[in-house]
Amino acid sequence: MIRGVGMDWEIREIVLDPPHAGEVMVRMAVAGICHSDDHLFTGDVVPTPEVLAASGMSGPDWFPLLGGHEGAGVVEDVGPGVTSVRPGDRVALSFIPACGNCRFCVNGQSYICDVGASLFVREMPTDGTCRRHLGDENLLAYGQLGTFAEYAVLSERSVIKIDDTIPFHAASLVSCGVSTGWGSATVSAGTEPGDTVVVIGTGGVGMNALQGARAVGATHIVGVDPVDSKRDSAKFFGATHTVASAQEAIALVREITAGVMADRVIVTPGVVRVELIPAAMALLRKGGVCVLTGITPFTEPPVPLVLQEMTLSAKQLRGALYGGMNPRTSVPMLLSLYQAGTLRLDELVTRHYRLEEINEAFSDLREGRNIRGLIDFADN
Repeated sequence: MIRGVGMDWEIREIVLDPPHAGEVMVRMAVAGICHSDDHLFTGDVVPTPEVLAASGMSGPDWFPLLGGHEGAGVVEDVGPGVTSVRPGDRVALSFIPACGNCRFCVNGQSYICDVGASLFVREMPTDGTCRRHLGDENLLAYGQLGTFAEYAVLSERSVIKIDDTIPFHAASLVSCGVSTGWGSATVSAGTEPGDTVVVIGTGGVGMNALQGARAVGATHIVGVDPVDSKRDSAKFFGATHTVASAQEAIALVREITAGVMADRVIVTPGVVRVELIPAAMALLRKGGVCVLTGITPFTEPPVPLVLQEMTLSAKQLRGALYGGMNPRTSVPMLLSLYQAGTLRLDELVTRHYRLEEINEAFSDLREGRNIRGLIDFADN
């Protein structure tokens, strides 16, 4: 758990209530170290009082917080009315407990389900009460999951049953990072055969944007990252070219497209700085699509855009959550590609950690040493 911005992760013993109606208890096997969790440490996703006041919003009381939103495990117990899983089932977890009934779910956009409004509150989306306690304090679980714990009590809609032959690490990877990256390139960007695609930031999400672009038949795939080792790995995951910066990519893309520029640009660094967006838009051809997947801190200034260029060149800047994919379809689909040998998941894992090494794991993430780090829990 983490108690505030800039504070180290702590290992504490918490109390979990048994699952209520529509809920399950999962014994965690693997949890992914994703940059979205590090945004809690840096405060990038935590709006300051000044930001809240300027926007007229009210913000959640985030801390103390149980982290982790990517993982897989085994169902330990189920509450009344649970029908999709039973004790002993292996499951991947989803930080989007899609209800299946709201206008967005029925329109195929479960990644922006109305239940998402409950992702950053302490209370369960099932009945509005809390299951996680540290002494007298109720704990918020990131994404209604909290995978950095040996057990988790979750809505039934947060778990997706997987086949017993699927390794836990593969199920954990597709629960967030792989789906987000793959979907950003394929669904949100709409990459087509023959396209030129630029992926800015080749970490745990960006590598899978490369894989998605390659799978749908892009001709030129440019991986952009300042870290040498990640540029080397990018070639393995589908990049045909690599460069260290977006500015370098502009000259390269101009050359390989004879001045036409890229059809799609996917922005997936761990932290998106505002100066990156004009460069990403400059990489686009007329009518091209730029997909913003990475997180920009609340403290960043407004983004400078040449709006006439967007109008007269019909360029699009598009936001994407979960890559525009729907967990209950994307997880089994991607795992089937993995089993068929056409999606590389094993190679994404750079290092395994024990839970007590969590601060080291996040340090490695910040320093660019990992594509994806995983926490392995005991007895799994």
